Amino acid sequence: MSRLHSYLITAKAVLIATAAGLPSAYAQDPSSAQGPQPGQNPQHYFLPEGFITATGRLEPVNRIAGTVQIIHQDRIEKSTARSVADLLAENAVGFMSEWAPGQTSINIRGAATEGQGRDFKSQVLVLINSHRAGTANVSKLSVTDIQRIEIVRGPTSVVYGSQNMGGVINIILKTGRTAPGNLVEASVGSWNLFQGMVQSGGVIDGFDYYLGLSGSTRDNYQVGGGQIEANTGWTRKGGTAALGYQFDANNRVDMTVRTDGIYDAGFRGSSANTFAFDTRYNQSVDLSYNGKIGNRGFLYWQGYYVQDVDDLNNPSPRSALNAVAARTTVDHNRRTLDIVGSRFQPSFNVWEGNQLLIGIDWERSWLLSNRNRQGGRSVTQLSPQDNNQTENVWAFYLEDSQSLLNDKMVVRGGVRQTMGTTSLDWTPFATTLLTGTNNYTATTYSTGATYAFTDWMTGRVAAASGFRAPTATELGANFTTTPIGTTIFGNPGLSPETSQQFEVGTTFNWLGGRLDTVVFQNTIANRIAPITTSSAGGRISQLQVNNPGNIVVQGVEYQAEADMIQTLKLGAKDAWNWKVFGNGYYNLKMIDYGAQVGANSYMATRINQYGMDVGTLFGQSNVEMPWSFQLLGILRGPMWYNTEESLSPVFFPGQIRNTTVYQKDPFWIWKARAELEVLKGVKMFAALNNIFDVNAHPIFIATDQNPCRANLVNQNGACGNSMMGREFIIGAQFRF
Repeated sequence: MSRLHSYLITAKAVLIATAAGLPSAYAQDPSSAQGPQPGQNPQHYFLPEGFITATGRLEPVNRIAGTVQIIHQDRIEKSTARSVADLLAENAVGFMSEWAPGQTSINIRGAATEGQGRDFKSQVLVLINSHRAGTANVSKLSVTDIQRIEIVRGPTSVVYGSQNMGGVINIILKTGRTAPGNLVEASVGSWNLFQGMVQSGGVIDGFDYYLGLSGSTRDNYQVGGGQIEANTGWTRKGGTAALGYQFDANNRVDMTVRTDGIYDAGFRGSSANTFAFDTRYNQSVDLSYNGKIGNRGFLYWQGYYVQDVDDLNNPSPRSALNAVAARTTVDHNRRTLDIVGSRFQPSFNVWEGNQLLIGIDWERSWLLSNRNRQGGRSVTQLSPQDNNQTENVWAFYLEDSQSLLNDKMVVRGGVRQTMGTTSLDWTPFATTLLTGTNNYTATTYSTGATYAFTDWMTGRVAAASGFRAPTATELGANFTTTPIGTTIFGNPGLSPETSQQFEVGTTFNWLGGRLDTVVFQNTIANRIAPITTSSAGGRISQLQVNNPGNIVVQGVEYQAEADMIQTLKLGAKDAWNWKVFGNGYYNLKMIDYGAQVGANSYMATRINQYGMDVGTLFGQSNVEMPWSFQLLGILRGPMWYNTEESLSPVFFPGQIRNTTVYQKDPFWIWKARAELEVLKGVKMFAALNNIFDVNAHPIFIATDQNPCRANLVNQNGACGNSMMGREFIIGAQFRF
């Protein structure tokens, strides 16, 4: 019997509980893995091999040529994260900017999402249940209904299209199969934090269902050292409903409906604007079918609809960057993105050890924006920062894998052809906008191999490419930024941005543990950026072009998890548990060869040179009152930043906003969480975040401190920006 076959037999129950969105034909007995029954604690599956959906098929991680990171349910349950952004930061996925409670940008291997959350400008693709989320701003997404998150680093597979340059983040939601039983949880904490959730799921006569509702609210927080940070409160609410039906062992259908968002979230922003607030939400419905074709084929189809809304309120009533008559009391910009799409993926075991995946993707999207400004007598109506656009995309791809040498070696390769049509539509107050339609094509590939040197060590090598299509705004825009007064013109001759990645990795497995290490290089090329074409009369004109200067990031990454009692062969009783875990990266090279003149640095910006998380979890189970304690440390490494902040000329003489690059120092944040099951199914928990009350921020240079390092005359009500200080949370959980 082959090694792969034995893995699949051994982990059959785990596969059904974790492979949401994959063909059920891979798992022959869905009833065998219904998860925890009412009154039981959830099952925490620790998989030294791991399983992943990164390549569109069910495979052990050690057979995938690229690098994959999985955030399993046990890590999510022990986290105090309120958003996906918080959770990714706790697992050292990459650089997290965390501009505000409802706004985060991400950088993975040199590719970044756009700071305002614009999905089309993202170089990292975010998925929900394997379809496009419609947003790259993961701060608006809560963690309560998430079963697990898969992070594919770099353009590992041709299964994914535009934006797959730095990686893919696939958020997989709970279903009645993966989260059966009933759960009620409530907690309170510092700064009037109130949060709660209700979940129910189960399996009845072939049907499985899941319903989850959650909500939370918090007032302005306190920074390290005691200062209250104005305009940092928020409200979150969301819900998910999933229904599935298993026709037989080889055919099933699933549907998920969800909504999630953050409301009235204060936005300090790079000018400490205490008058600004945002509402950002995301909702979707997806329907999928999984079936078997004869004895050697499988079929997966998914249809989906997504709506993503950013309702931005960003007045500037005080800043000296605008004359008094030009200051705004209202600046309301609403951006709505609607997406309809489908994915058709048949796969075939052509012969022994071979698997061929064929894919056809179609997607149509509409981006609509409007803007209203009021204030002083000189305030005029301006066009939204996003011009309206319509996009149609078709893609065809195939990816093949072949096992050799008695399953010791797996070679794979794939190619994808993407064809898109982007239309720049009429936009309010954009009187000089040149509407029109542009076509683009992009061909990407992936190739690689894995080799099992021993039962405990596997090596891999991979190369792949990715791309990002130009937006309609980049192709045909004509808008003026404020307050600098720069007019940016689009360019219909733009080509897609591209990435090229190479990596070599090794995975070590032992009883109770796993260590994965990789060395990589990712090159971001053909970057779309404005260049200055005129500066006559103090008015600057810029044109969008494909920047010839590449960003090159070379680095090492690791993932580790170990059951220390098994690893060290300790003589502890079965009731004791002790795990250690960690993820990290170190970028040996991170150079921006297209850095602006005057930046004073060629370091790639908004990316940590290094970062890591390290944690330990210990406790007792199978005792009268099970308990656990977790300690987690998060290291935010040094980062170079061409900030939008107006910094104090005393501390930062000669600053050119958006150009001058400054280095931020590294810092640690520590968190702790304790749990005690006082009765069967009744658990009390307490958490302490930012234990040492550190006053810091992952991105802003002028933190809220005395003396203030921001230029106060250009502020809108406060000093700088700091992350929250020491926070205490206490709560209770009921399972039945």
